[in-house]
Amino acid sequence: MGFSSDLWCSQGHSVLLRLQDSELRLMEMMKKWMTNRIKSDREYSVLLHQMFSQPVSVIYRIVKKHSEDVNSGPINKLTLLIRDKQQLKKMYSEQWQSLNFDFIKTEMDKIRSHYRQQAKDTSSAKRKYQDASRDKDRDKTRDKYIKTTMKMHQLHNQYVLAVRSAELHHQSHYRQALPGLLDSLQELHEEMVYILKEILQEYHEITSLVQEEVLSVHKEITEAIEAIDPRKEYESFIEQNRSVAEVPPLVTFDTSLLDEVDNLQPGELQLNELTLESMQHSLTATDEELESLRDTIDSRQATIRQISTEIAAEERSAGCRSRYVNTALKKCALEESRQQMHVLLCTKGKLEAQRVLLARKLKDLGNKEPPPAIQLDEDGYSISSIEKEKESKALSLETLKSHISGIFRPKFTLPPLVPIIPAVQKPLCQQDWYHGAIPRLETQQLLVSEGDFLVRESQNKGEYVLSVMSAGQCRHFIIQHTDNQYRFDGESFPTIPLLIESLLKTGQPVTKKTGAILVKPVNKDKWALDHDEVILGDRIGRGNFGEVFSGRMKNDNTPVAVKMCRESLPSDQKNKFLMEARILKQYSHPNIVKLIGVCTQKQPIYIVMELVEGGDFLTFLRNEAKRLRTKDLIKMSEHAAAGMAYLESKHCIHRDLAARNCLVTEKHILKISDFGMSREEEDGVYSSTGGMKQIPVKWTAPEALNYGRFTTESDIWSYGILLWETFSLGGTPYPMMTNQQTREEVEQGYRLDAPESCPEEVHNIMMRCWDYNPKKRPTFSSIYQELLEIRKRWK
Repeated sequence: MGFSSDLWCSQGHSVLLRLQDSELRLMEMMKKWMTNRIKSDREYSVLLHQMFSQPVSVIYRIVKKHSEDVNSGPINKLTLLIRDKQQLKKMYSEQWQSLNFDFIKTEMDKIRSHYRQQAKDTSSAKRKYQDASRDKDRDKTRDKYIKTTMKMHQLHNQYVLAVRSAELHHQSHYRQALPGLLDSLQELHEEMVYILKEILQEYHEITSLVQEEVLSVHKEITEAIEAIDPRKEYESFIEQNRSVAEVPPLVTFDTSLLDEVDNLQPGELQLNELTLESMQHSLTATDEELESLRDTIDSRQATIRQISTEIAAEERSAGCRSRYVNTALKKCALEESRQQMHVLLCTKGKLEAQRVLLARKLKDLGNKEPPPAIQLDEDGYSISSIEKEKESKALSLETLKSHISGIFRPKFTLPPLVPIIPAVQKPLCQQDWYHGAIPRLETQQLLVSEGDFLVRESQNKGEYVLSVMSAGQCRHFIIQHTDNQYRFDGESFPTIPLLIESLLKTGQPVTKKTGAILVKPVNKDKWALDHDEVILGDRIGRGNFGEVFSGRMKNDNTPVAVKMCRESLPSDQKNKFLMEARILKQYSHPNIVKLIGVCTQKQPIYIVMELVEGGDFLTFLRNEAKRLRTKDLIKMSEHAAAGMAYLESKHCIHRDLAARNCLVTEKHILKISDFGMSREEEDGVYSSTGGMKQIPVKWTAPEALNYGRFTTESDIWSYGILLWETFSLGGTPYPMMTNQQTREEVEQGYRLDAPESCPEEVHNIMMRCWDYNPKKRPTFSSIYQELLEIRKRWK
């Protein structure tokens, strides 16, 4: 019999809350009559002292001492117990709500509804395709059928993963998380009953006078207190309020959804040419989440060990009675940390299960081509090409193009230099440890070690909160603001940064009552910038997502390029806008354009990058043609090869390598830029499902044009075209040919001739880059070494 086995349902939660309320009222009443007792004893002792002579003063001293002992002993301990009881109730209520919210918060109904509708759409598209007679109608219905089938298969995979996640969440909720919460609640309740028993015994011993008329009453009180058994205290309560509901059924795949769909199996992921990309992305995202989650679990385990050690040490050193009072609050914190660990382990289990499904499917595919999603009547007609021609506007990721390259010009002005301000004198919004209006729950996830702290904006307008990890729990202190001064218990300061700086340097507690001490600030994401940290200059270009400005960082006057996203764009387009920043966050190389940061705290969103003042490589080649030596061109080609070799090592496929997408510094250092079309793939293969209208045909490898499969080898083909652009000093490849003519000529074996003054060894590299068989093309690292040797030999 216990809370976890008999009070697990929502009705049990309600009666547990009522139980805690009634126990709190009872303890408040006990405190009240204890307080009244010592008040009357004090008045009685004073009257004795005033009315009687010396012999009676002994009684006066005894009564006075008893009242003082009750005040410093039982009443003080009862006050602490009431506080801990209130904290336990709050903690239990929040954790139960959090667990219950996580359990019922599901996208299953929404996904099922979308699945059913998409199945109908796919079935309808299939019938229209089969019924179409005219060629024009048949082409149109075929494209519609392919598009709806791709959406159907992707939605099917999403549903399979969601069902698996819900299964594991259900098991974790009812087998681990909820029983763990209720067991810990019962254990802490019983512990507090024991503490209350000790308090009552101590009160009884202090106030037990030996008068004959009250002896029998004291005897009854003694027997009643001795009869208290913490382990049996809640048996009758549990018996009266036992849960009678059934555990909700386990989530399973709704097979009725498949009635109108072909070739989909319940619980089985669908891997084909339409879903390969999304599954690879899902696997990468799952791996990243698991890596982050493991770090959080390690930190939480360290916190649990630390609190357990502190509790054990206090129990060894404290007296029999006082040890329970002293450790009760820490035991609450320990159980809260354990519950958080249950939630983290449940999340980890769900992610690992989804990863197994994804990884197994992709591993089974190996290096083979993904199977076609639909068997069409026509032979030799590329599904990828159809998609590319019909979905260019909706799905193309080319929309990030021209964010950096092709929009910078050598001539523009920068904002004037600004004085550099010490960190402590900077405004609150520019402090690394200020996180803005982040949710309270997110704060608790960020603070993991003793002394971790941050400052955030309160939900109450104009207020700020200092959040600190202290004694195993996250404490939140509202920063007092009066007479233009900020303070807690101690000295006042004119700004919050100065207040925090003082607490850090002196090691003084935030408040004497809590003893919370600041040890280590938890900083914002190093890439997160505040809009006020960037000074905008001239507009230097325009892209598909918005405008690009020159600028300067206020803290150190670094020149930057600021890409500003239009506020009117939908959220999915803004996510695509941020794709380039997410990729560049991971890279650091002298031949890759550098990300400075991202401003997302308010609209419009900025991507802030280093300003390469020499402009784009294509314009540079055309403007500086007369002054460039062959050796200079070889060296800049080396730079491009070095940057691409670095990307190759990171499994990054650029997809749009060209002179227009490279930048040149004033010292003639070339940097790869424009990562708007880039992708990171573990297997080095990216299957495009976007449109072909914006694909740079003259720079793109045949296999990418024909099958929509981009690889490092297709980037090497593009690098060969970049070499040709370099040594032709900005010429246009395949002059006098249209894109279609270029495709046909390349398929028949035509390759560009060597530009005038191009070294033969360099043209040999170009020709190897343009080998029709991707596997026979050289690697970027070998190209870099060859160019290095050519430049050393060049006079």
